[in-house]
Amino acid sequence: MIQPILLLGNPQLYETSEEVREEEVPEICRLETDLHDTMMEFRRIYHAGRAIAAPQIGVKKRVLYMNVGEPVLMINPRLTFPDSEQMEVMDDCMSFPGLLVKVKRWKRCRISYRDREWRECARELEGDLSELLQHEYDHLDGILATMRAIDPKSFFLRENQR
Repeated sequence: MIQPILLLGNPQLYETSEEVREEEVPEICRLETDLHDTMMEFRRIYHAGRAIAAPQIGVKKRVLYMNVGEPVLMINPRLTFPDSEQMEVMDDCMSFPGLLVKVKRWKRCRISYRDREWRECARELEGDLSELLQHEYDHLDGILATMRAIDPKSFFLRENQR
């Protein structure tokens, strides 16, 4: 079911999310439907949106959902970085549509997580997908891209946001 997305300034966006326990997986699988439906509705309206974090719809659990060709549910993800190479990117967010923020992100990352069957999984990501998962992971710790801006002049409004 489509859920309202919390917007920039909502105090819930700045809270740290809790780990999911194995017995909560059936509830988290139902949450996946809400994350999917909400992201697809955002995509329909704004023509953007490849991933969403549970805290963006008010659920304080360490859950990410990504759909870039295939749906992936990530429970209790953990990020590591294989090297120190960074890149500057223009970051956007469903919680502040129309605003772009220039940030630095790691060029490569490894994300480990549990899937819906509670199996350990991992993915190596580079470039825009690495940036995407770092952005979503930050939501789990109550960090928004606005807090990672390179400097005070790193904010831009997107024209024709709808």
